[in-house]
Amino acid sequence: MNENVVLTPERILEVTEDVLRRFGLAKATVVDVARALDVSHGSVYRHFPSKASLRQAVAKRWLDRVNAPLEKIAEGSGPAPARLERWLRTMFAIKHKKVCDDPEMFATYLALAQEACMVVKAHKDGLIDQLAYILSDGVKQGVFQVADVKASARAVFEATSRFHHPAHSEEWSDPQLAARIDAVLALLLRGLEAPRKR
Repeated sequence: MNENVVLTPERILEVTEDVLRRFGLAKATVVDVARALDVSHGSVYRHFPSKASLRQAVAKRWLDRVNAPLEKIAEGSGPAPARLERWLRTMFAIKHKKVCDDPEMFATYLALAQEACMVVKAHKDGLIDQLAYILSDGVKQGVFQVADVKASARAVFEATSRFHHPAHSEEWSDPQLAARIDAVLALLLRGLEAPRKR
């Protein structure tokens, strides 16, 4: 055992992901993580006081990776309608890619996310805040007419949940999916449009 190794929370989370991929959520233990790091399990517990806190941190890390490119789009510049559409399409693509590229790990994260309710709630709230930021920009640009930006952002998020909520992942291989996404986005964008001045 190498207790001289520099152990960071990030390194522990990296290795925990590998352990989860190998053993699955039901069988993976903190001892497995410690063994893979070549340290005692006490060393892992110094950074994460419980198995639950370690699992929550893994879920948060995964959700943060989903969040990063979306935040960039939300905080970018340019016409709000184009940014809103790009943000939504990017979110769908990220979720679909995770399901298609690594279905076992996606299932593991889905189970982790159900355990880490507060982490998931914070993630969703952050995404809705990003949508609200884009809608608010659109109101300033005079292209969106929105009475309550926060409520509208939540409505957009919920109206598109079929394309990003993991509960619907079985439907994402449907050949008609792209056409359905196009139709919903066209409708949403039309509904947000400010009337044209004559």
